[in-house]
Amino acid sequence: MDLSKYQESFINYLQEQDLNREPKNLYEPIDYILQLGGKRLRPILTLIACDVFNIDFNIALPAAMAVETFHNFTLIHDDIMDEAPLRRGKETVHQKWDINTGILSGDAMLILAYQYFENYEPVVFQKLAKLFSKTALEVCDGQQLDVDFETRNDVTINEYIKMITLKTSVLVGAALKMGAIVAETEEEQANNLYNFGLNLGIAFQLQDDYLDTFGNPDTFGKQIGGDIIENKKTYLYLKALEVAKNEDKEKLLSYYGKKSDQNSEKIKDVTSIFERNNIPKLTQNLIKDYTEKAFEFLSILNISENAKKGLQKFGENLMFRKV
Repeated sequence: MDLSKYQESFINYLQEQDLNREPKNLYEPIDYILQLGGKRLRPILTLIACDVFNIDFNIALPAAMAVETFHNFTLIHDDIMDEAPLRRGKETVHQKWDINTGILSGDAMLILAYQYFENYEPVVFQKLAKLFSKTALEVCDGQQLDVDFETRNDVTINEYIKMITLKTSVLVGAALKMGAIVAETEEEQANNLYNFGLNLGIAFQLQDDYLDTFGNPDTFGKQIGGDIIENKKTYLYLKALEVAKNEDKEKLLSYYGKKSDQNSEKIKDVTSIFERNNIPKLTQNLIKDYTEKAFEFLSILNISENAKKGLQKFGENLMFRKV
């Protein structure tokens, strides 16, 4: 499975989109965030999902563009809520322009995403729009849970997994299912692909959490330790509370109970607590578990062995990624 062909096809389609519109202060930030790059994971999955059913993947380009536009809309608003300075190593939209611009440009992106479904016949359009609406609302549910967790001290690991499932992995599953819908395959096949993506998406977010603390700042593209600064109750933090001795547990609770003016010291100390309690290894083990669960759904898909191997390699690459 040559991922470069999907990426090249999508990038070419992206470049064809005319965002040189008025008012410029609405559309320039949209063009900016879409051109920032990133992994293009979700649109590539939409194209792959169409291709594995032996349908020309180029017909899935509008659906892929809808997925990427929606994803980037969520990033603009997430960055505002998190007060994040960097996205993919560059200034976030609200930093480069202002908060109001970020909110309004993000709103416009949500509407633009829906418009791409207009490229399809009514039956396909209806299925895509129905899945998209469900997914978009679930992403909002997940974002609200994430916000709620900031002021709660009793978040469980199961609740955290539910939150990242809604906030992140439902869109990965939907990206794959959209490709299957465009290919007009059977519902059961589309659902198996969705569940493959759902579990892969959980593994992907757990790896993102891991890289936020243990990644390379030159390749990760975001501020290392951002989750620690923001007191995010990630799996790393919750697992540390579960397995750590009282002294480390009390330190963690103290650090996460307030905002700190000494961020570099906080990041260093919390990272040391994670390392002392084997959290990197425990996180990697859970990432592996969800990746293998994804592969179980892959194994029952009615597609060629070559396509299965390609999707499995894609999943393995996500598990071991550094960016």
